[in-house]
Amino acid sequence: MTKKKEINIFIENTIEDFTAPDGSIVDTAQMTRDAVKMTEYFLSKKDLVDQSCLQGYDFDLLYFDVVLTDNEKIQEINREFRDKDTPTDVITFAIFSDSPVEERFVFDNEINLGEIIISLDKAFSQSLDQSHENKTFKDELYFLLAHGILHLLGYDHQDEKTLKEMWAIQQEMIGNKE
Repeated sequence: MTKKKEINIFIENTIEDFTAPDGSIVDTAQMTRDAVKMTEYFLSKKDLVDQSCLQGYDFDLLYFDVVLTDNEKIQEINREFRDKDTPTDVITFAIFSDSPVEERFVFDNEINLGEIIISLDKAFSQSLDQSHENKTFKDELYFLLAHGILHLLGYDHQDEKTLKEMWAIQQEMIGNKE
């Protein structure tokens, strides 16, 4: 019997008083539990793991951070690290997967995947956008969270086909968090 992998996720909301115009608030405790379930679901799918940066690695603990912020802060980060002077919805710093294989370190059977930064302002505005499939703020927020998790795990979208593949996996992850 294989030992269940431990998953630690720390979510920090840098705008604690954020309330979306529709009255939605961010429950970071629930979001953390759901992010763990989404990650567990991913890890339960051998075919997904085999396509990720975790293939071939043995670990007991997987961890990453999520920072919830506003458009102003994410634009600053986007400008500094991606040379794009505009707010975006999610930025992922994939420490483990973006490192060359020979530089990926597993300390004490623990892997730090990195950090996901999500703009709550963007998540809300996109939830109102008719071209987006996600109709509520929470749906959009979880869609961005799952997207960031996949980037941390080494998934990327270089074209429309790989983007749609990622979206399908994201929806599976979100749907299996219950």
